[in-house]
Amino acid sequence: MADPRVLRAMSTPLLGQFDPEFTAIMGEVVELSRFAFQTANARAFPVPGTGRAGLEAAIVSLVEPGDRVVVAECGRFGLLTIEIAERCGAEVVPVRGEWGRIIEPDAIASALEGGRTKILAVVHGETSTGVLQPLEEIARLAHAHGALLVADCVVTLGGCAVAVDRWAVDVATAGTQKCLSCPSGLAPVTFNARAERVIRERRSKVRSNYLDLGQLADYWSPARFNHHTAPTSMVYGLREALRAVREEGLEARFARHRLHGDALRAGIDALGLSLFGKEPPERRLPFITPVVVPEGVDDLRVRRRLIEDFAIEIGAAFGPLQGKIWRIGTMGYSAQRQNILLCLTALESVLRGEGFRAAAGAGVDAALAHYAAAGAAGPLAVDDNLGAGGIGRL
Repeated sequence: MADPRVLRAMSTPLLGQFDPEFTAIMGEVVELSRFAFQTANARAFPVPGTGRAGLEAAIVSLVEPGDRVVVAECGRFGLLTIEIAERCGAEVVPVRGEWGRIIEPDAIASALEGGRTKILAVVHGETSTGVLQPLEEIARLAHAHGALLVADCVVTLGGCAVAVDRWAVDVATAGTQKCLSCPSGLAPVTFNARAERVIRERRSKVRSNYLDLGQLADYWSPARFNHHTAPTSMVYGLREALRAVREEGLEARFARHRLHGDALRAGIDALGLSLFGKEPPERRLPFITPVVVPEGVDDLRVRRRLIEDFAIEIGAAFGPLQGKIWRIGTMGYSAQRQNILLCLTALESVLRGEGFRAAAGAGVDAALAHYAAAGAAGPLAVDDNLGAGGIGRL
């Protein structure tokens, strides 16, 4: 769900890209991006395009043909990272893991042996499986072997900690449409001086002009290099989304995502459904709940009925998990108590229609009990400052 205040900001009249007022807005976006990424990096700005544009900009700007790139892959978006690196002419070394599990640091360390690796690329939050990859230890491994760490934080920025400086992440890329609750269309990125040195000292030109992080950095700097025309309305929206993050506070925002995700999972368990994956809670995304489709239940029919009868969309799965799990997102503005309760009510109703036996009201009762135990059952619950909002696409 897009935050209504973001949509209102996007309706603001347009300014020219070199208008001093717009330049001031760009400066504010840079500062707010640093706040969200928890960094003091000089470079923190959005790449025009979806989250994939940010990831591709990072890889195409850093990698030259023949460079050795190690990619940790345990889901759909790890596979995507491999493909992007291969298209850049890299010598790609995949470190593959079971979908639903993290990539163990020992396996990554083995792939880094030899000292020739230029880039280690990791998906921080694997959206396809709900896994949260610990980055701090992986950053230490990368640097011990002379490699840069590139982290895909598309789903995690604004929903759980993305501590770029504390974890020593060299490059982090994100997207607007997940926990930031802004429409898709910009990809916030940040990179440190070490990564910028690699970009500036390349032996060959970056193969993409549009996604050249060196030129994009100059565009977002006081130099205002004329690289492209900024998508003005999207910049307005991102500024407002980042303002909302700052106003709520990072820790409060992370706590809100954990609260509502945990309430949903309590309800899922009470309905007799199983979560996909074998990792403990600290290695799972707090705002994506992967649910195993029960035997004898039609995945597509359940999702269609949820949309048609309740206006709720839950995510399908990718690749080998297609038809086997549902992915329920509780991200950004959609992470509200009324959405959790309505989702559980709707899911129970639809599953009963599929012949799945679930105790009446058990899911909602369990979620409410979780809120009560967390001290979030009264009128001052964590989500009350968000205002009214109907159910969205979960």
